[in-house]
Amino acid sequence: MSLKILSRATALCAVASLMCISTVADRMPAFSWDTVPRYMHIRKATAFTPEEIEFLATIPLITFEKTTGVKDFGSTEAGTEKAAKAVKKLNPNAKILYYRNIIVHYPCYHADEKLEDIPDAFLADQKGNTKLIRNRVQAYDLSNKKVQKWWLDNAKFVCSSKYIDGVFVDGNIKALEPGYLRRQVGEEKKDATMEGYHTMMKQLPGTIGKDELVVANVIRARFDDAGLEYVDYFDGSYIEGFEHAVGGVSQPDYVAKGIGAIQTAARSGKIIAFTIGTGSYADTDMDAGQDKQKKAKKASFQERLNYALSLFLVCAEEHSYFMISDGYGVEGSKLWMKDIPEFSKPLGPPKEPAVKTGYIYKRSFKFADVTVDIENETAEIVWKKK
Repeated sequence: MSLKILSRATALCAVASLMCISTVADRMPAFSWDTVPRYMHIRKATAFTPEEIEFLATIPLITFEKTTGVKDFGSTEAGTEKAAKAVKKLNPNAKILYYRNIIVHYPCYHADEKLEDIPDAFLADQKGNTKLIRNRVQAYDLSNKKVQKWWLDNAKFVCSSKYIDGVFVDGNIKALEPGYLRRQVGEEKKDATMEGYHTMMKQLPGTIGKDELVVANVIRARFDDAGLEYVDYFDGSYIEGFEHAVGGVSQPDYVAKGIGAIQTAARSGKIIAFTIGTGSYADTDMDAGQDKQKKAKKASFQERLNYALSLFLVCAEEHSYFMISDGYGVEGSKLWMKDIPEFSKPLGPPKEPAVKTGYIYKRSFKFADVTVDIENETAEIVWKKK
């Protein structure tokens, strides 16, 4: 082969490589260290107002939760697309995720009509009761191949919209936790549903298309490897409930394990949608104990914000995004569209990874120094002038 041909081949390889990098970059949400990178996880049963859409259009990564738009548009699918279209009109680069729970049946989807035609679509106990989740909600039988196809087909249908950029998969902890519903449905059925889950997650990216994002609620310290053993199925992980220790582990050790997993996933290039509560609302996640509210430490919103944001900042890498929440519904939220000064302060890129000494983490950014103590649940952020 001549040098000219070799040179041309090398050039073509370089172009192909750049195109590949561009494609990967195009899939990912926009990211900047200029200020705290933001995430939004929200629902509203009616249409969002123009002012709300204008606010949402400033956020690079958004998940529209179940029930979005159902009152005005008839289904979560239609409501999500309407909201996504409005956001994209103002910010075409915003990445919009469609919410689906992998195991919990929330009857607010147009797809539910087809589910009625699938025999034995829900898990049942020995008495035939199908309302197994919190004794009032049904759970999909993920070992049922028709249920698998129904779920995947719905994800494919919604993601075919030019306004939707991927799927947010919730309920992974319930699907993967070996003991969850095992007593009710029996060992054989539980094992079969877990196998069905893995089959679906392997098929999901190919089903909805390689350009679509898949973000899952999967990193949790309750697992042996804190969810990292499952994260390769996905483009990233949503973070919630990682403060609520389970399995006899102390809270500081549980939180430290979670931080380590988030750091590992973030450094590997995974999206991190870091969501944390203000501590003033009831968490229905299965990790939370019934006496959570009694044990919760009273702190001002500013103290909680500093602690929550510091936890995020010791974990954050490129494509990590932050949200502090008092609930995902617009109705009744005191934080919805609230102007939080910390979100406008200059941040700048990190100077180095966080340094851990005992239960204390420290990290410096160009315009902020962060210290967080997870044993005493305190933090300090020193903001510098630009």
